[in-house]
Amino acid sequence: MRYPSAWLAGMSLGDSIACELRLQIIRGIIKSGEVISENRIAADFNTSRSPVREALKSLSNEGLIRLERMGAVVLGLSMTDVEELYDVRYLIESFAQQRLATADTENLLASLRQMIDKMELAVKHKDIVEFSYLDFSFHEAIITASKHTRILHLWKSIRLIVLTVMLITTEEVFGKGEDKLAMVIQKHRTIIEGLASQDVNIIRGVVDAYFNDSQVTLHHSLP
Repeated sequence: MRYPSAWLAGMSLGDSIACELRLQIIRGIIKSGEVISENRIAADFNTSRSPVREALKSLSNEGLIRLERMGAVVLGLSMTDVEELYDVRYLIESFAQQRLATADTENLLASLRQMIDKMELAVKHKDIVEFSYLDFSFHEAIITASKHTRILHLWKSIRLIVLTVMLITTEEVFGKGEDKLAMVIQKHRTIIEGLASQDVNIIRGVVDAYFNDSQVTLHHSLP
């Protein structure tokens, strides 16, 4: 499992290191309670300690590690943490989609439909990474279109962990076959239909149904 190349493009070395460590921590490869040192990470990535410090600071801000004098103590991401993350996502996306009920969404909906076409192509090519990145981009496009500065700040504070969790859950979904993937794609089409209705009540119902189902997938996907 890797991050999408489009995601990593233009990142600093510190950000790239943070991405790799984040994925290993959330997947449980690096265990909760483990202590990781700057020197070890620098050696693993064949780099100086400066970008490693940058990476560890980012992970500390996300609550995945705790910085101590002896090194970085891994806190990990518990199921409660992930559920709370999805609660925040729900609040953000529910607000954003309902806000768009009174907006001109013609261009947004056209873009979202193109993403769904690409998701179907990713299924044909069995490309888990591309599918998860398109899924992430679909939701981010809606949040960005809401044009709410504080909501965007809140989203940016969790988006890195959200994409990482999406990578892991998408791997689980791909293992269940094309019928399950078709259901996931249909859920995204339903979001488009909700937005196209410009009816706040319909939109709210669609968001509720989407996140209720996502919680079930979540519990079967993470270690």
